[in-house]
Amino acid sequence: MNSRRSIAASTGSGRCFEPACAAGQAGFTLLEVLVAVAIFVIVGVLALTGYNELAKQSERVETGAARVRAVQSAIMHLNQDFASLEPRPVRQPIGDGLLPAVLADNRAEEVVELTRSGWSNPAGVPRPTLQRVAYRLQDNKLLRDYWVSLDHTSSVDPVSVVLLDRVKSVKLRFMPNNREWQDQWPPLGSNVPIDQRPLAVEVTLELEDWGKIVRLVEVPG
Repeated sequence: MNSRRSIAASTGSGRCFEPACAAGQAGFTLLEVLVAVAIFVIVGVLALTGYNELAKQSERVETGAARVRAVQSAIMHLNQDFASLEPRPVRQPIGDGLLPAVLADNRAEEVVELTRSGWSNPAGVPRPTLQRVAYRLQDNKLLRDYWVSLDHTSSVDPVSVVLLDRVKSVKLRFMPNNREWQDQWPPLGSNVPIDQRPLAVEVTLELEDWGKIVRLVEVPG
């Protein structure tokens, strides 16, 4: 009887001598720790995979947006230059002859050379507002060249800017007064004055990723 009272007293005082109670105070088992670590690793891998995919999608979106901006900028330059054509021939780099205000041939590397107006001069540099500009295709890149002076010599190199890459071809068509499209300017076999401009210009860009882009630019009279 005394032994049973001793055990009851011990139990009542908060002490535990049973095997199950002792096991409950031993903490996590090794299996439980391994399962927790495995779950943590799986969650981490899933989170990292999701982050990498999100980063790739963001990069693709930015790349696409940059491409759109480049195409829009190239088309804007073409539109502005053809819409600002001026009837101003220039001297040939070598000799005393004159080059037409617009000189274009789709078969040449230099697709077109022209005189345009509206050359901005925010710094107030003493120079004309007219500008001689050329477009050429080199290594699948559309380049825009311009000279600091209209009547330049062969020793003066143009300032070149790459407008667009992945360009397969650039083709131009010109509408003269008879409204029959021509592939070059001045039209072959015609007596068009060297200061005459076409009525309109059709620009066709063929890109590796976008296919063909066609723009029609009306030349102000």
